[in-house]
Amino acid sequence: MNSRTGAESPSGGLPRRGRLVWRLALAALIVAVLAAAWRFGLFDLLSLETLRERREALLGFVAAHRYAALALFIGVYALATLFALPGVLWITIAGGFLFGLATGALATAVGATLGATGLFLAARYLFAGALRRRAGGFLDRLEAGFQRNAISYLLSLRLIPIVPFFVANIAPAFLGVRTTTFVATTFVGILPGVVAYTWIGAGLGAIFDAGGAPDLASFARQLAPAFIALGLLSLAPVIIGRFRTKPSSTDVKD
Repeated sequence: MNSRTGAESPSGGLPRRGRLVWRLALAALIVAVLAAAWRFGLFDLLSLETLRERREALLGFVAAHRYAALALFIGVYALATLFALPGVLWITIAGGFLFGLATGALATAVGATLGATGLFLAARYLFAGALRRRAGGFLDRLEAGFQRNAISYLLSLRLIPIVPFFVANIAPAFLGVRTTTFVATTFVGILPGVVAYTWIGAGLGAIFDAGGAPDLASFARQLAPAFIALGLLSLAPVIIGRFRTKPSSTDVKD
């Protein structure tokens, strides 16, 4: 624990040699997972056509094994987030398609938070120490400012759509953010986007029956202003703090 900021120490107590071994193992694991996903055609399955073609089989499995299907979905989403696999948008939509809006959104938020937390912890305990040694005092100054308004900054990272999800998962690890704060702001911050795209999935059955396809690009453009507004709103405490004037000595009464 960092006594000055109340932040968790990024070193995790691991010796330098041990961290190097874990870094190499993690890199090898990521490469292996990506190679296996490509080899077995996982990325080809993450598409609208897969949901259309396997609609009856997928819905039948969920109806017969609902809790197992939910657990499997959460596990797949967590792994996809942890290894930053492409196609998580389609998994989000599939959650709404298979489980409905409320259950699908909750399962997606849980899976995404679990995967993001795993990536956050890996970055903190394996890479943050090396980055801090190279960045010197700059990272300490950045951390001090970040810690004063950690919740606002973290929520804005989630809500503003120009920040990649992968970056929003690892950047806080280098800035000493508490794990509990990261988990809470991740779960809350991703909910608007999760609900929006799960809603699309929940309506896919009717779209398929009509022979159509959702226009995701147009939908994303419509959502962007709202997410930007929410992101800026989450930064309100930071902005107010910057412009708040401190009382001068003449204003202080004896």
